[in-house]
Amino acid sequence: MKKNASKELLNIFKKNMSFKNLNLHEPSVDKGELNNIKKCISLNHIALGNFVKKFEKKISIITKSKYVITTNSGISALHISCLLLGAKKNDEILVPSFTFVATANAVKYCGAIPHFIDIEDKNFGINIPKLEKYLKKNSITKNKLCINKNTGRTIKGIIPVHIFGHPVQMDKLLSLAKKFKLFVLEDAAESLGSKYKEKHTGTFGDIGVLSFNGNKIITTGAGGAILTNKKNIADQARHLIANAKLKGYGYDHNDLGYNYRMPNINAAIGLSQIKKIEKFLKNKRKIFSLYKKAFSKSNFFNIVEEPDNCRSNYWLQTILIKEKYSRLVNFLVKRLNKKNINIRPGWKLLSELNHLKNCPSMNLSISKRVTKRIINIPSSSFLVNLFN
Repeated sequence: MKKNASKELLNIFKKNMSFKNLNLHEPSVDKGELNNIKKCISLNHIALGNFVKKFEKKISIITKSKYVITTNSGISALHISCLLLGAKKNDEILVPSFTFVATANAVKYCGAIPHFIDIEDKNFGINIPKLEKYLKKNSITKNKLCINKNTGRTIKGIIPVHIFGHPVQMDKLLSLAKKFKLFVLEDAAESLGSKYKEKHTGTFGDIGVLSFNGNKIITTGAGGAILTNKKNIADQARHLIANAKLKGYGYDHNDLGYNYRMPNINAAIGLSQIKKIEKFLKNKRKIFSLYKKAFSKSNFFNIVEEPDNCRSNYWLQTILIKEKYSRLVNFLVKRLNKKNINIRPGWKLLSELNHLKNCPSMNLSISKRVTKRIINIPSSSFLVNLFN
């Protein structure tokens, strides 16, 4: 069975694409990025400069978020956002069990405690019906706070993650959050360009966060952004990411701040990248269509499609191996990587990581069953040109 699955997967790539090496996700850069970098260097505006404001304005136009505050990474944006929403020592924050570790680490940075929740099996977003039943059974509302009956701690907020670019059902999640007195911090790190019911991800909750890491839809090399429609949050975010320095010529700081600002040279790269986002998104959807056709007769795999009422950016194209073959995933990953086709398994569940395994958790039966079947496949936007 190993050989059959391996042969089929390998043949799907070889028969449908022309390539020497296929990486999982590479940025697409051209002279535009280089010219902007040269401008930064020639003006000696490496750290500070006008590219930051210009880039933030472009993100604001695309997302329709009133305020955009760029940072030096996605996790910096998550950390600051958790602080601004009041996450503090011993508060519990609901976090999906299946996401990149940065989501939970940002919670820990605040001294708060990730509380892991289960996902749904088709697109890996929060399992909202299951979570509602869990909270009804395991929490009480007291003084307008959601209290965990088992630990006595406050459950302060929830962080929905739009996994691989596929939007969560945000209207249902917002309703649940309101019912249980939770703040909503959207981790939209992977979903620039994705929409739920025609509204951009990251703009539903109290705050949203984007990432511009080297493997994202657009890149600034390293970087992130905070999205909000509230001026007080935006002002405080800008203050905290600049070491909480007060205006003026002196070095007066009125809070514990962080050196989290996005450098001008990174924003310069992003400003060139953002001009091509519609092309990137169009290519991503085309790649999905081509993969869907290629996997349509597979005996082992099904491709993951966007949820209903959503328009996904299809950041990482993803296949699910059929459940009875889930034990083959690691073998297939090693096998195809040796053939220069870079595929990867899904993340290890956060609840299983050493520094997080003692955190509270609901029953994660779906997470444990589904995520062992996930395989991310090559997804760079320029791959559209490699299909036969």
